[in-house]
Amino acid sequence: MRDAVIVDAVRSPLGRRNGRLKDMHPVDLSADVLNALTERTGIAPDLVDDVIWGCVGQVGEQAGNPGRNAVLAAGWPETIPGTTIERQCGSSQQALHFAAAGVIAGQYDVAVAGGVESMSRIPMGSARRVGLGDPNSDRIKSRYDGIEFNQMRGAEMLAEQYGIDRGWMDAYSVRSHDRAAAAIDAGRFDAEIVPIELADGSVFSVDEGVRRGSTVDKLSTLTPILGEDRYVTAGNASQISDGASALLVMSSERANELGLRPLARVHTATVVGTDPVTMLAGPIPATALALKRAGLSLSDIGAFEVNEAFASVVGAWLTETGADETLVNPNGGAIALGHPLGGSGARLATTLVHHLRASGVRYGLQTMCEGGGMANATILENLSV
Repeated sequence: MRDAVIVDAVRSPLGRRNGRLKDMHPVDLSADVLNALTERTGIAPDLVDDVIWGCVGQVGEQAGNPGRNAVLAAGWPETIPGTTIERQCGSSQQALHFAAAGVIAGQYDVAVAGGVESMSRIPMGSARRVGLGDPNSDRIKSRYDGIEFNQMRGAEMLAEQYGIDRGWMDAYSVRSHDRAAAAIDAGRFDAEIVPIELADGSVFSVDEGVRRGSTVDKLSTLTPILGEDRYVTAGNASQISDGASALLVMSSERANELGLRPLARVHTATVVGTDPVTMLAGPIPATALALKRAGLSLSDIGAFEVNEAFASVVGAWLTETGADETLVNPNGGAIALGHPLGGSGARLATTLVHHLRASGVRYGLQTMCEGGGMANATILENLSV
């Protein structure tokens, strides 16, 4: 039976909004991580059967199929196709699922999965602002009594449902920054980050969103986004950022033929739908489904990447699953590193793959909430254990 393995996984450093990557076209940023895959593995680009790319804000510079445009910008042969998918924040995690499924089905021998988002150049929600109407039709609105789908409100609702207070959310956020800073200092991201040469000739190689010396006292001074009596602030939510990531996927048989040593196997891939009003609780049932299909228990998983869209999302997931918090986002998460929407799923997978290899952990699970009430969950297996 065919399988799907990840031979290499790379990402750009994440730039904060209007930071080091603000002048870089998202297609060119995508091209740089594509080229890093072939340079690091030594494979010829023309072996790639398809590039499956995640991107949320598909307007302006991110319109017109950036997956295909990245292939062209990378200088790869014109014969290599590319497509772009959008499953909200889980777009590039879903790209990995599609790439793995295509390899297992025999439709691909070699595929690239990844994604990009330049939130400095294409502000979040840009596609909704072009004057072409509301994506939520009257039928959808009537089904949910006219309640507006709002991620901030969903994060607040999770906090209330699970009894997660502002103090816990701020303390968790500080831990995210502390862990990310420690990972940078220890060189734990070095194997996954592709240094990006900028137009001014400088090289960008370190995530720039991490705030060293952050404290709960400092975060407590921030005003909640939805009002004084609320919990969610800019300090305990993910950072708006720019970045791209890519993973090279093939069968283990093909990897052996090419003389490549896989980093991990895509063991299980799931996606679920959930209430689009609360919206952000999806990682809970997605995790349960992934474990069920994998025939594994929570205790079998040695590392988790739970996207830190908001601290309350991780808090609810921890409360419901009972997972060991020390195993969750051990190198920090989106609160510290950033959340470049369409590129985040692949970024989490990239970080998880390299963490599994470095730590000697066999199984890792990643999951993330998605707009519209969905969530992906992926279990990766370290093949060197």
